Amino acid sequence: MNRRRFLATSALTAGAVAPFAAVAIAERKEPERPLPARPIRVPAGGYIRTAFAIGPGVNVIDTAGPWEVYCDTAIYGGRGQFDLYTVAASTSPVEGNSGLEITPRYTYDNAPQPHVVVIPAHAESPATIEWLRRVAKRADLLMSVCTGAFILAQTGLLDGKSATTHHGSYDDFQAIYPAIRLVRGERFVEHERVATAGGLTSGIDLALRVVERYLGHAGARATTRYLEYSGHYT
Repeated sequence: MNRRRFLATSALTAGAVAPFAAVAIAERKEPERPLPARPIRVPAGGYIRTAFAIGPGVNVIDTAGPWEVYCDTAIYGGRGQFDLYTVAASTSPVEGNSGLEITPRYTYDNAPQPHVVVIPAHAESPATIEWLRRVAKRADLLMSVCTGAFILAQTGLLDGKSATTHHGSYDDFQAIYPAIRLVRGERFVEHERVATAGGLTSGIDLALRVVERYLGHAGARATTRYLEYSGHYT
């Protein structure tokens, strides 16, 4: 990851939250993937395995925002539970962008196959990209947050699709990945099996949308209210 871009994005503080309903409609140009993306079936066992791919400098709110959303779906109860875990190159503690240390639960070699993968901004490695490509074949959804979009883009899974990232990195993203249609000014852009959130707090909005796809509007609304979060579902 470009160090200047990563550090600049990490240093920003979150601004006001735009309305959740401001979802990119660029995908209408891809009729085989109409909006809104279809609901996702909860796995037979009731547990939605959700992996967070992390590494050096991982952005804390990119990680903690979606993590808290998925954790708090338990308030809805019954229909499905998100089983959350972190994955990295090793299980040695990872220092986040603000100095917070996170100890990964699994490595790329022994992590369970996830249904959902969250990709926050962090310093990725070739092993990260290889693992993402491998698990994407059987995952329901891979979602990036902030400049995690640059990591997801390296897998090739966004080629020919639309995507977004942090506003401070629009020009870099557009220049580096011309095969991806950059969408500016949206909280997130979703496709059937890949999705990208803008900067920082927008990962919360995308995570709530993923909750809606698994647990329905009522599940997303219950989670939003528990979070004391102002958005589409309140």
